[in-house]
Amino acid sequence: MRILVTGSDGYIGTMLTPMLRDAGHEVVGLDSCLFRTCSFGEDTLDGDMVRMDVRDVEHEDLVGFDAVVHLAAISNDPLGDLNPQTTFEINHEATIELAEKARAAGISRFVFSSSCSLYGAQGDVFIDESGTFNPITPYGVSKARCERDLHAIASDEFSPTYLRNATVYGASPRLRGDLVVNNLTGYAFATGKVFLKSDGSSWRPLIHVDDVCRAFVAVIAADRTVVHDEAFNVGATEENYQIREVAEMVHEAMPECAVAVSDEAFDDPRNYRVDCDKLASVLPEATPQWTVRAGIEQLFSAYREHGLRLEDLEGDRFMRVRHIGSLIAAGRIDERLRWVADGGR
Repeated sequence: MRILVTGSDGYIGTMLTPMLRDAGHEVVGLDSCLFRTCSFGEDTLDGDMVRMDVRDVEHEDLVGFDAVVHLAAISNDPLGDLNPQTTFEINHEATIELAEKARAAGISRFVFSSSCSLYGAQGDVFIDESGTFNPITPYGVSKARCERDLHAIASDEFSPTYLRNATVYGASPRLRGDLVVNNLTGYAFATGKVFLKSDGSSWRPLIHVDDVCRAFVAVIAADRTVVHDEAFNVGATEENYQIREVAEMVHEAMPECAVAVSDEAFDDPRNYRVDCDKLASVLPEATPQWTVRAGIEQLFSAYREHGLRLEDLEGDRFMRVRHIGSLIAAGRIDERLRWVADGGR
């Protein structure tokens, strides 16, 4: 297939585009490159990439593609809270406009990067794809709205698929330090302490970035009838953990790093355990191969190789909300997260 990957220069996108190419597809990336300077290890600017804000995509930009893999979005809860109006503009409105233009351009497959965040506050009972949405952040709400509106335009000619990613971890050329496994491991590496910012009681499904990418590749390869207008929880049912369990796993991987709890630790209302058996049943080739324990070991190795420092982890290099804040403060982007003049080009 000829595939357009939006958000190709992001945490997942920099891993997914080469994986799709290795599977034999022709891939073109599209990204506004807000995180171009947030590289971890060797820089990997994709030569076959259009530098464009997803809000600016027009019909002619889509002609000739067979599929769209849509990753581009405000990427997490803290960043989504920064400016909820812009979060909805990018994550919801731009997604539906892109999908409608893709349908008009004759693109039959649209793979949407959704999130288990749309389940929100659920308690301790496992929830599958038929579960009720209860998002409690603009980010989670935006994903729920997208699924609703994409479902409304699904047809015999246009097949959306919704991949509800668990919380991702693992090394990537656009490392994110604001993801729980990456953060706990990074803090332990840089300071010698496994630092919990919450009371650690909340449940999260967790998945390695490689396994997220493999799920997208599997959906693209699948027969249309199997994935048409279908949602999949992307993760492994046995890889749901309370945050304090993750902290203990980091401690076990580096025993000299004791677990410490912040004096301002809070009870995180985002709490959900996710049943991922549908993914393994329908798309067995997408069954996750990584475990959190193995991912922690990978991260420690990558942090050693590239010399992670505490200022990298806590500053504007790997913390998305702080990076955006620094770009706004410097006048390089505006409040709607658009580049000012040629500030990012």
